Amino acid sequence: MSSYVKDFMDEIKAKNPAQPEFHQAVQEVVNSLTLVLERHPEYRKAKILERIAEAERVIMFRVSWMDDAGEIRVNRGYRIQMNSAIGPYKGGLRFHPTVNLGILKFLAFEQVFKNALTTLPMGGGKGGCDFDPKGKSDNEVMRLCQSFMSELFRHIGPDTDVPAGDIGVGGREIGFLFGQYRKLRNEVTGVLTGKGLDWGGSLIRPEATGYGAVYFAAEMLGTRNQTLEGKSCLVSGSGNVAQYTIEKINQLGGKAVTLSDSNGLIYDPAGIDAKKLDFVMDLKNIRRGRIKEYADKFKGVTYTPLTLNLDHNPIWNIKADCAFPSATQNEITAKDAKNLVNNGVSVVAEGANMPTTQEGVDVFLDARIMYAPGKAANAGGVATSGLEMSQNSTRMSWTREEVDGRLHQIMKSIHRTCVDAAAAYGTPGNYVNGANIGGFLKVARAMLEQGLV
Repeated sequence: MSSYVKDFMDEIKAKNPAQPEFHQAVQEVVNSLTLVLERHPEYRKAKILERIAEAERVIMFRVSWMDDAGEIRVNRGYRIQMNSAIGPYKGGLRFHPTVNLGILKFLAFEQVFKNALTTLPMGGGKGGCDFDPKGKSDNEVMRLCQSFMSELFRHIGPDTDVPAGDIGVGGREIGFLFGQYRKLRNEVTGVLTGKGLDWGGSLIRPEATGYGAVYFAAEMLGTRNQTLEGKSCLVSGSGNVAQYTIEKINQLGGKAVTLSDSNGLIYDPAGIDAKKLDFVMDLKNIRRGRIKEYADKFKGVTYTPLTLNLDHNPIWNIKADCAFPSATQNEITAKDAKNLVNNGVSVVAEGANMPTTQEGVDVFLDARIMYAPGKAANAGGVATSGLEMSQNSTRMSWTREEVDGRLHQIMKSIHRTCVDAAAAYGTPGNYVNGANIGGFLKVARAMLEQGLV
């Protein structure tokens, strides 16, 4: 099996050069699936893993638009349609200057397994543009979105591919994208999720990823007869996921003490309560300011700028019980992971996608703490997107309580799948193996049953 894995990874790296994030994501899954492939040689014979790791379709296109000064700008757009064995492609659109093919392939690959875990019929995909919405006017963002959708509309649809938002793509961007799609196709369908409540959106969708990560953490704690009540929590990031992670931590009796952005982090030992969280939401969502303003506003808060010469992230070197990395990929290195463990953290639930390096994951697994990878812990976002798709299909809107209740049950189901799959393959308590195996088995069975397509 070790020679098979080595040959497989050598081929992945040769066929996908200069895509380290994609290599990392595939390697992590393969490490777990050796347990499955030894027991099920039919999956190896059918080349299921090789087929899952090769996108069904990669779309790359030019995005030309005009800024407010009348200058023509040119960006690059992408859509990775990774796997549709169990349903339409589903995954977000990311607008950020770091967007490239390798990052989107890693995200699309992760999405396949994440979506399979949700219990909903959704395949995996991801897309985006190397456009930076920061500092752009609403009209500039609108023109970019209209240009982007003028190409993407050919490749998506409610039964084919249903994009959502991601970093840099919130309600404003989804609105502009949907408006252009509606004009070009002359139809109103549930082709995008994260829509406004007045035109097909779902309650709880903005909150879902953060809420889901906290629900998952609560389920992990429950296996040890514990709750979030009184637990001190580290949260990175300060965007949508981080904000609603803190809101749900507060609701379940925990205390969040940190937030961060690309410039630095704040540590508030008194806790980020509802009033302070309202300030953060206004700061980040309306005024688009920097997290340093939080330290200027509230007493007893420490602000630490992030510098490139640090060999660790100081946010992960604070004493706490739980950690919710909610910023971006690879924000927790091996040293950060050791700092977390040494400072008493026993629960890590990833709100971001692959925020922990493989070396950091190994530290968590060796320490036997409760560690939930993003494909399980942050699946609440795409799960609620799936619930939005269901509401669009039936032309109905569910109440906030109904959507939140369904989300909570889906996170409980994902947790149970992870626990059962890990135990079935001889690694009880290992949520990494549980998530990878649980998601893989559902997709693999569907691919076998549908034949070589």
